[in-house]
Amino acid sequence: MLARARTVAFDGIEARIVEAQCVLSPGLPSFNVVGLPDKAVSEARERVRAALSSLSIALPPRRITVNLSPADLPKGGSHFDLPIALSLLAALGIIPAEDLANAVSLGELSLDGTLVAVVGALPAAMAAASEDCALICPKPCGAEAAWVGDAQVFAPATLTEAIRHFTDQAPLPRATPGEVAPNTALRDLRDVKGQERAKRALEIAAAGRHHMLLIGSPGSGKSMLAARLPGIMPPLSPAEALETSMIHSLAGLLDEGGISRSRPFREPHHTASVAAIVGGGRGAKPGEISLAHNGVLFMDEFPEYPRSVLETLRQPIETGEVVVARANAHTRYPCRFLLIAAANPCRCGYLAEPERACARVPHCGEDYLGRISGPLMDRFDLRLEVPPVAWSDLDLPANGETSAEIAARVVTARATQAQRFAPHAEVRVNADAEGALLEEIAAPDAEGRALLARVAERMGLTARGYHRVLRVARTIADLDASDGVRAVHIAEAVSYRLTIGPDTHE
Repeated sequence: MLARARTVAFDGIEARIVEAQCVLSPGLPSFNVVGLPDKAVSEARERVRAALSSLSIALPPRRITVNLSPADLPKGGSHFDLPIALSLLAALGIIPAEDLANAVSLGELSLDGTLVAVVGALPAAMAAASEDCALICPKPCGAEAAWVGDAQVFAPATLTEAIRHFTDQAPLPRATPGEVAPNTALRDLRDVKGQERAKRALEIAAAGRHHMLLIGSPGSGKSMLAARLPGIMPPLSPAEALETSMIHSLAGLLDEGGISRSRPFREPHHTASVAAIVGGGRGAKPGEISLAHNGVLFMDEFPEYPRSVLETLRQPIETGEVVVARANAHTRYPCRFLLIAAANPCRCGYLAEPERACARVPHCGEDYLGRISGPLMDRFDLRLEVPPVAWSDLDLPANGETSAEIAARVVTARATQAQRFAPHAEVRVNADAEGALLEEIAAPDAEGRALLARVAERMGLTARGYHRVLRVARTIADLDASDGVRAVHIAEAVSYRLTIGPDTHE
């Protein structure tokens, strides 16, 4: 008798339906799993054998073959344990084989039959809902998978509960979504004294998702400013929260089914490898740029990253997605993130302070920032200097705007963009606009056009740089609640490309 149980294999954030086919045939007693399994899947037969033994279910002295179809799709992970066990139980006649046709299952088995949490329950629930099937997953994953409203999710704690559910002895209740995890660790921009220009740039970056480069001496507040950016960004929309959580589910970062509406904030160390930043490694896992999807990627000590890491950022910044190419698979992940990079002006960090700078001034600054290639530098919409704050200013009481006040303006600007781009599904914010759409929404008035022409000629702006100025100007106009882009908006947008010093990259 051939029994079938459905499960999933992960290809990026997409869960592809896989069928576990089990057959008992005459021959020497054996238990084989075929269909391009990795080591963890091949070892499932021992976990399944032990789990069934703990339930006093003995395997017959026959040849047991489990095929994971399609056979040419690589299978990896321990979540194949439960579907293999269910297909075997159906082949033994213990559970009805026809009931398995309407269910997708995943979960790891302990040797005593307990179901252990696995990664990827959320995308698996999406796949099950698209096939009009129920999802059977371990109890710790139920709250996570239940966020997919169209899916029927059942979460047994043990293999025994799963058997009793399929045999109608004790049907399981549907799992309920977990709590939305609040983010109570947000820091307030009011704590930052001085740096009003940098605060304004952060507001513009948050409103239009514009990439920003901060250059300043050590201790000037670059990291402090970046850490407060999530506090002024709008919460994730339900669609964005689900999309982001699917990536975090694959990475095993969701706690007890809690989905956060706060935007991700990732800050990798400058010694991180290409695979850690972009994605890859065993199983082509998502990297930091994908884990920061719909959120912030903060890269401190930007020139200290290996050049190979920096250059791999160029294509994802433009396209909003990354393809992790390996010999046996090409895995695609979304990565629409806001990049905030921070750097010292030179190796010693005190280029602008003659009494503290090294003897190689000014060549040390040119050499140090020269590690950032021209094409990568051109992808930063906002580039500004963060000067040191005088100790006398630090002694003054905080009197600037709070993050809540700035966030209110950002939310209003984002709402304006959402309405503007409603007919364009692939465009969410001003930073995504390009081509004819950008020319339509960011066309400056006559004075602004003349100003932009002079600036483009004097600075030698590339086509990319020219369009990025227009995008920033459009965001500034949105923050000012202006229907059109005026000369004052162009001037402010251009000013954020002039404050670093001699521009050797344009």
